[in-house]
This record gives sequence, structure tokens and C-alpha cells, in this order.
Amino acid sequence: MITYSYEAINAAGKRVKGVLHASNPAELELSLKQVGQDLISFKPRTARVTRKNIRRRELITFFFNMEQLYRAGIPLLECLRSLQGSLESRTLAGAITDMIKSIEGGASLFQAMALHDHLFDRTTLHLIQAGEKSGKLAEIFKYLTASLKWQDEIAAQGKNILIYPAFAGLLILAVLLFLMVYLVPQLAALFHSMGQTIPVQTAALLAASEFLNHYWPELFITLLILFVIYQLIRTRLPDMQLHIDTLKLRLWPTGKILQKIVLARFAHTFSLMYGAGISVLDCLESARDLSGNRLIAARMEQVIQEVKAGTQLSQGFQEAGIFPPLVIRMIKVGETTGRVDLALENISYFYDRDVKESVHNLQAMLSPAITLALGLLLGCVMLLALSPVYDLLEKI
Repeated sequence: MITYSYEAINAAGKRVKGVLHASNPAELELSLKQVGQDLISFKPRTARVTRKNIRRRELITFFFNMEQLYRAGIPLLECLRSLQGSLESRTLAGAITDMIKSIEGGASLFQAMALHDHLFDRTTLHLIQAGEKSGKLAEIFKYLTASLKWQDEIAAQGKNILIYPAFAGLLILAVLLFLMVYLVPQLAALFHSMGQTIPVQTAALLAASEFLNHYWPELFITLLILFVIYQLIRTRLPDMQLHIDTLKLRLWPTGKILQKIVLARFAHTFSLMYGAGISVLDCLESARDLSGNRLIAARMEQVIQEVKAGTQLSQGFQEAGIFPPLVIRMIKVGETTGRVDLALENISYFYDRDVKESVHNLQAMLSPAITLALGLLLGCVMLLALSPVYDLLEKI
């Protein structure tokens, strides 16, 4: 599917601008004719990275209020005007202002929102379009609110599994730096004043401490340069990006949990869109774009090509190797019964529950592990540093 920016004339003779997804210009023109608009000009829209400039919780508030107002029978334009001045986000308020102008010019809500695809992702736009066609916008607003809340919770789970190990690593590093920069140099002065022969392991510890104290600016700059090089490689080289994302899914103990989060997000997105009557290919493409991991996205692209070639969805997943056999079997059952959306909803629930349990178990495991690591670190440094003192006391 290609994203087109277009200009058309509506039934009232007014010029309207918008954005639509279509396979080719002919399909674009046909889609506009179906809503009473005649195409004037168009051009493929330059692909850009989807990046939300507003917090997810602001979108949750927006769609929740839209659902409440629209369900109460208030016209769509009045709903938008009511929310325009009550939002904290200036970015979202500005987007709503543009949307009101577009709808007043004859555009649909989907077309108006598509002009701000840096705020509203592809899944949201597809669901809004499906809701307008089916006359179930209130239900779509409700689905979007629930989906964004679920995404917010899943994102929080993902942050938890990364923040806790990062905090533990920083704590251990801080203790090590304190020992090497402050404590060990004081012990070194004591050893030199005693004239005691220093063991090899203790001498190595003192040399490391001296190096850290004298060359810490150079060491810091080196680490900073390495970090910048890593960022450049990660953002400029697609193959390296793929290797990094693959490594993230294989790292112990967080890799398996991250993989479950990605798969839960996919199953939830696919289930939501498929249940709203959106085509399988559009569901797969949206789920691919929202995966957040290039390895999963590459496997999803493989599934898309398989489905385009006429392969069943379950067989495509099986050949791509994304899901375990049990999940493939559930998708097969969904295809047999005609309820693929229900099968994927169950998969999403399964992974969601599994992620919460895994994060809880990881946190419970890391607490004693951090305590043990700190104890071992402190014990080793103190043993190396104080062993000459013990030797001297034994001689006395």
C-alpha cells in the first residue's frame, strides 16, 4: 500500500485535501469516488518515521472523551470543538484545529486525521476509517481507548524489565568506583608507609586504581565516543540494526520477556483491526509497523508475502517461525471457525498474563542477585586491599 496526499472536489464543489492509502492511483481515484469526491491531483507521500509528539495518556483522554460525547448524540464537529480548548497538549490541540477545518471543507474524520499521521498511527487510522464506513465510530473510539490503555500498561512492563537491571548495574558500578577512587588510594598510602611487600593481585588492584584516578577524563571521553559510534551504527546501518534487535530478543533474562511483549502487541493489534472488518493484509502491515523490533518486522514481512501468494495465515506464521506451535494451532482453529480475531485475542491475553508473571519473577530474582553481587564485589576488593595488612599482623 502507498500513502498518497491528494486534492479533490467534494459534492458541494469545495476543494478538500487529505491522505489515503491505496495500491495505485486508480484505486485512489475509485476510493474517492465512493465518498463523492473527484480527484484533482495527487502525489505519493514521503515515508517518515512514526513518532508520537504527545504522550499516550493524552490520546487516551482524547478518544475517551470523543467516545462519551459522540455516544451522547453530539455531532462530530461539536465533539472536536468541545475538546479543542480543554487539552493540555498544544500539539494535539493544534491537530484538532486542523481536523476541524478539514472536516468543514468536506473531508471525513479519517482523511482529517491522516494529515497528522505523526500523531495517529496506521492502526488508529484504519480503525477510524472502518468505523466511519460501518457507522460505529463510538465503538471504535471505545476500542481505541482500551487499546491505548493496554499499550500503556505493556510499555510500563517493558520499562520495568529494563530499568531494574540498569539501576542494579549503575549501583554496582557506583560502589566499584567509590572503592577504586577513594578507598584503595588511601590503602596504597598505608602500604607504602609500612614498607611491606605487596602481593601481585594487590599490586594489580592498586595499578588499576591509579590508572582510573589519573586517566578518568580520557576514559570518559573514550566511552562517550564509543556510545556515539554505536548510535550512528544503530541508526545508519540497517543490517546492524537487525543484529542489535536480534540480540535484544536473545539476551538473558530480558530477551524472552521482550519477545513476549512484542508478540502480545502484535496479537492485540491484529485482533482489534480484524474484528473491525479490516483486511488481513492491512492488519499484518499495521502489526508489522508497530512491532518495534526489526527482526519481528522482517518475519512479519515474510508472512505478508506468503499471504499475498495465497498461503493461509497459520501456515505463513509457521514458516516465518514467529510463534510457538501452540499459538499456530490456535490460529488454525480460528481460521477453521472463522474467528481469527478471537483466537488472536486469546493469544494476546495469554502473552499479557505471561509478561506480568515474568516481570514479577525477574524482579524477585534480581533483588537477592544484586545483594549477592554487591557483597562479592565488596568482599573481593577488601580481600585484595587488606591482605598485606593481615600478612603484617601475622608477622607481628
